[in-house]
Amino acid sequence: MRMNSLKLAIAGTLAMAAGTAGAAPSPATTTLNVSANVASNCLVTAAPLNFSDYDGSATVDGQANLSVRCSNGTPYTISLGDGANGTIAQRLLMSGTDQLEYNLYTAAARTTIWGQTVGTDTVGGTGQGMSSTKANTHTVYGTIANSAANQDAPVGLYTDTVAVTVAY
Repeated sequence: MRMNSLKLAIAGTLAMAAGTAGAAPSPATTTLNVSANVASNCLVTAAPLNFSDYDGSATVDGQANLSVRCSNGTPYTISLGDGANGTIAQRLLMSGTDQLEYNLYTAAARTTIWGQTVGTDTVGGTGQGMSSTKANTHTVYGTIANSAANQDAPVGLYTDTVAVTVAY
């Protein structure tokens, strides 16, 4: 009987080994969570505002475009600084120590001087996306007044640099 039990045990072990040897292993699986956050971003570029020649006989107007690209749906506000030489109320172009009064405006009517007070003298918009085809264009309108101070300005090239800030 011992021999039969031993034979049965060996046969059972061989049968189990044969059954597991031919079975394919089960794969282990899980999931990979993937996420990304789109952060708000804005880029701004400014074309130069080059006035035509001022000869002391008439006001000279000019304009330039600002190009603003912001993340889609991002509200923004554009403010302009006072320039390197003047104030927001009276910006100044300089040639050495000589000056020429000018200002920058939010609209073609030139009634609101473009400044830094949100809701009063700034320009706002909403981003359409960061691709170059989604840029918003905002025009800066400039004027050199035909004032007594400007009429006495010496001949020369007058320049200024104005900071453009996009808050978002």
